[in-house]
Amino acid sequence: MGSADFLMKHLTALPILPVLLLTGLATAAGPESPASPAKKGDRTGNRGPESAELKFKLPPPPVLTPEQALKTFKLAAGFKIQCIASEPMVQAPVAMSWDDQGRLYVCEMRGYMNDVEAAGEDQPLCRVSRLEDTNGDGVMDKSTVFVDKLVMARSVTAFGDGVIVAEPPNLVWYHDTKGAGVADSSEVVATDFGSRGGQPEHMANSLTYCMDNWLWGAGYGQRLRFSKGKFAGEPVRSGGQWGLTQDDWGRRYYNFNSDFLRTDLLPPSVYARNPNLAEKLGLNWRVMQDQTTWPSAPTPGVNRGYNAGQLRPDGTLATCTATCGPVIYRGGLFPAEFAGNAFIPEPSGNLVKRVVLSEAGGVVSGKNAATGTEFLTSTDERFRPVNAYNGPDGGLYLVDMARGVIQHKFFLTHYLVANIKDRQLEQPVNLGRIWRIVPDKAAPQPVKLPKETAAVVAFLDHANGHVRDTAQRVIVERADAGVMDAVKLVATKGRTPQGRVQALWTLEGLGGPTALTPDMLSICLKDASPKVRAAAVRLSGLGNVPDLLTMAGDVDAEVRVQLALQLSAQSSPEAQATVLRILKVGGSPLLNDAIASGGRSHELEYLEQLLKDPAGAEDTLVKSGLARMLAGCVMSERRPARVARLLELVATQPADSPRQLALVQGMAGTEGKGKVQPRKLLYLEAEPAALAALLAKPGKGPGAQVTTAGGEKVSLVSLVDQSLAWPGKPGVPPPPKVVPLTAEEQGRFEKGKVIYAGLCAACHQPGGTGLEGLAPPLLDSEWVLGPVDRPIKIVMHGVGGPLPVAGRTWHLEMPPLPFGDEEIASILTYVRREWEHNASPVSPAEVAKVREASKGRTQAWTAQELNPAAKAGGKKNK
Repeated sequence: MGSADFLMKHLTALPILPVLLLTGLATAAGPESPASPAKKGDRTGNRGPESAELKFKLPPPPVLTPEQALKTFKLAAGFKIQCIASEPMVQAPVAMSWDDQGRLYVCEMRGYMNDVEAAGEDQPLCRVSRLEDTNGDGVMDKSTVFVDKLVMARSVTAFGDGVIVAEPPNLVWYHDTKGAGVADSSEVVATDFGSRGGQPEHMANSLTYCMDNWLWGAGYGQRLRFSKGKFAGEPVRSGGQWGLTQDDWGRRYYNFNSDFLRTDLLPPSVYARNPNLAEKLGLNWRVMQDQTTWPSAPTPGVNRGYNAGQLRPDGTLATCTATCGPVIYRGGLFPAEFAGNAFIPEPSGNLVKRVVLSEAGGVVSGKNAATGTEFLTSTDERFRPVNAYNGPDGGLYLVDMARGVIQHKFFLTHYLVANIKDRQLEQPVNLGRIWRIVPDKAAPQPVKLPKETAAVVAFLDHANGHVRDTAQRVIVERADAGVMDAVKLVATKGRTPQGRVQALWTLEGLGGPTALTPDMLSICLKDASPKVRAAAVRLSGLGNVPDLLTMAGDVDAEVRVQLALQLSAQSSPEAQATVLRILKVGGSPLLNDAIASGGRSHELEYLEQLLKDPAGAEDTLVKSGLARMLAGCVMSERRPARVARLLELVATQPADSPRQLALVQGMAGTEGKGKVQPRKLLYLEAEPAALAALLAKPGKGPGAQVTTAGGEKVSLVSLVDQSLAWPGKPGVPPPPKVVPLTAEEQGRFEKGKVIYAGLCAACHQPGGTGLEGLAPPLLDSEWVLGPVDRPIKIVMHGVGGPLPVAGRTWHLEMPPLPFGDEEIASILTYVRREWEHNASPVSPAEVAKVREASKGRTQAWTAQELNPAAKAGGKKNK
């Protein structure tokens, strides 16, 4: 039985919730879920106070027609909003996608929350409709049901002669081979896109064709590529909760329900190059620090409205709690200052936020376009924008689910249920609107691509980013090598940097190295636009290494980051010398990650080479943090001979020098700040003489004091010493004896491995290393490896922060997993025995004992409840 079959067999019947946020339309201020499995007619698992006192008690809101809803909008000056489709043409829409002929496919999740018990969500009520504007007035006047009778469909993506639809757990490509507007054949593309019967707010979604020619999804652990008529997938870390978008240069953006905008500053594949690299600055980067919202009317119906501070004194939502479906505006129709802005729906606040993005050295930051107001607000409580898109006419489009209830039953608090019932928000559920926003005086015309592939090439340089993306997809899908020269001409001589970059990636999709010839790339490496140069560096192969070696002094920091990514993986002395020159120029905090990610298994040799360069008055290796990072990689690799050699390298540095201190900091796993703990014990063959010398005379460098997680003050070199063992070392136990699992326990381990891969790995990562800003590490975690009742309680009831993990404080709320005793025992057996862990396996009987002892509990545990000795401390995780 394959892993996918195993997952389906064991998981599809379960009401699955992931360990932490994956995807959703939640109206919670963070992940919420019940303490026990919710059943129809039973909400005993609801979170929050059981006695729900309604705040800002308001009368039931009226059900508005689209024409009436228009009067409730407050829109930024200079723009107008229009309804282009509404019920009954569309009902409960959650996602949409334009094809190359300007036809709009809308995914309608009509089975979602038809009442507070989620009646009908297991029925085939969902559909995908194809909408058309036949008279050119911008309003859809023709609707065809393209695919019907789907169960909780959640994503639609125009592709080829039809669309790819997500009906968990499957991605299905539906074809319209007859051109009738109705699917007449289909094929399954993937079987791991969420789970049938799972929690709909926490499931993969938003399959999107991106500039790198891969299909990505929010919260989906694979990316898919179409080539020679077939799809192939590969594992990948993909963040986000609901919605996915990209900018003009192919950088993807996503968000979480209480976090407006995040991105990967560097592709996840960069970090996959080197599993020894623990620090990952470029992943899951928080673009938007300010989470404030400014609705134009009271919004009492939010899941945690009972919490102080969630609602202002005037009843409006203070901070985001249901953020989803962002888009980077690329339409070319709005005024210039709107280009590249993020537009982010917040359905619980009945608003859409505008965020102005800026970039420096490859690092993106965002700020509110205005204070005290939003780009779009509504006083209609049923205005629920859940996704935003660019259109083929340059307009900004909003998918409005148009309903009172957007919180799934598993997460409904007593407070929100009382609000829903009191204010009659359960019905109606068959509304739905698609809104278009354009400048007041604009007369947009949608673009339809020509049928001939050769004629499509010119659209790679169109002013509208959506049109460019569609042109690229169509050209790559058709795989017509006859247009390659025309695409190369756009790449080298295109009108705009955006067009030239789009053409470069189109060539990558058409033929990879055979299309991206060294001669052509050499031209692009000299392009006046740094964005084009950066893309050309990223796409360069070995044939362009001589060109790359001459570019260390490029004036743009992002170009230098891409150079470091390429050259750090080259072992030649010329490449290493160029990397050091790039490091000295600096200009981006991403340089360390770029360099270290290319050094897998030769970080020590790289360090030795780099340390030959004189320190000088301002030591680049120390100031940048690279020396510390590379030393940390050697320790993470856990190869005894190389660790002993690293100690010798430390000892050869001038005593108490900054370089010696930096290397020891890397070995200890700390920057010398906050509370730390020793690394996992590594057994060496013999006592390293270099370590003995450092311990005998620690000096001011290796002797720098740090505070451990237990509150003890020790020197850095002592911390390193505590991480190492060898035969005869006093006070050190012999290597742990690994007790083999029984056949029954091994079966649970394998089952837990599948559960972890399907539900937990997206946040806690396949290697258990966690995800910065979201999920703490499970690797070597005291909560995983400690007394068995603690992890059982966490999985069974959840845990709320602050939570100290390995010397850092994580402010989080992990929801419970509504699993049975066997499933909990399986997943905990896996995490307690994987990644060199040697803790005891967990049995269903142990889980049952904890369940009985905590019977009736409805709240998440706190760290102090689980372990009275636990103290939050160290660096605060943000």
